[in-house]
Amino acid sequence: MRVIFTIRYYNLFMDHRNIISRFTIRVYGILKDEHNRILLSDEFIRGDYFTKFPGGGMEFREGTRDCLKREFKEETGLDVTVGEHIYTTDYFQISAFNKRDQIISIYYFVHANEPHELPNLRTKTTVFDFEPQQVSDMDAQFELLRWINWDELTEDSVSLPIDKIVVKMLKSSNV
Repeated sequence: MRVIFTIRYYNLFMDHRNIISRFTIRVYGILKDEHNRILLSDEFIRGDYFTKFPGGGMEFREGTRDCLKREFKEETGLDVTVGEHIYTTDYFQISAFNKRDQIISIYYFVHANEPHELPNLRTKTTVFDFEPQQVSDMDAQFELLRWINWDELTEDSVSLPIDKIVVKMLKSSNV
């Protein structure tokens, strides 16, 4: 009887592994400016639109804080100091971009090393304000930065499920 149970468990495990084949670790930063606004990233990725916090995938030989500094520099041009940890995914979540990946997302507060540079960020004021040529290619990827007032930030302001949890946490703690 024990052998049959072991075989069944093994087959279930193998079936599960065929669905989810790897972890992807993503690190995001919450940047608030002196006007009480939060920086968001509107993105067009392979025909879909997403709003998320700035950040991205951790690379090999990189820690979470180094990843976030690199991602912020790539996406915004800003050098940031990574502050307090906010949240790490504590439940099973499949990637929105690759259904074979399980996502682990880590969130921190970030602070611009040169706050006087924040007004110079290239930002938009309208959600998904892409140029027509940017969204005409369904294989393309583009991102735009946008500030949102703290009072206007809700779970519906962001697209990804883990981001929604973080917004709820931020709003409940009123940071």
